[in-house]
Amino acid sequence: MHNTNQHSRTLSFMKHVILGVGLSAFSVMSFALPSDRNQPISLLADRATYNEKTGLTTYSGNVVIEQGTMKLNAASIVAQLNSKKQISTITATGSPAKFQQQLETNRGIARGEGQKIVYNAETGILNLSGNASLYQDGASIRGANLKYSMNKGDIEVSGGSNANGGSKGRVQMIIPPSATKSFPGAKD
Repeated sequence: MHNTNQHSRTLSFMKHVILGVGLSAFSVMSFALPSDRNQPISLLADRATYNEKTGLTTYSGNVVIEQGTMKLNAASIVAQLNSKKQISTITATGSPAKFQQQLETNRGIARGEGQKIVYNAETGILNLSGNASLYQDGASIRGANLKYSMNKGDIEVSGGSNANGGSKGRVQMIIPPSATKSFPGAKD
């Protein structure tokens, strides 16, 4: 009876830890609309594991996380905890891993994808690698690797390199015309 009760408490604890880490991971990535943080979190995966020694939580098998306007789809998501049991990094992988979120109420949904998406909670830097791209309101930016600082709003994109270290890829940006701007000069 004692073993069964202790086993039940251990399983209950593990369920809370796995769920808690998953929810924390998702909340950390919600950096847009304030209302998103107040929405319920939905996490679906075929499997979830937690290793208390390493601080790793892994969700695998068609992982879908949603909260408000934010949605993350990946084959797997790994959350790394630091020594204080707080999220340190979140890594999503897929073919590709995809996310979307409405960043501002007056703009459309921002969408991004890459073979790997890594979020560093300590620095606020989001790295997308492997045919990385971001889209919003007709504008887009693509490259082999994309680095976005959520704290500064800076974006750095590289086209990739070949085995000799030379440039092999290119960066592509599409900037739509502004509907509100008028340009002086040519008139009908």
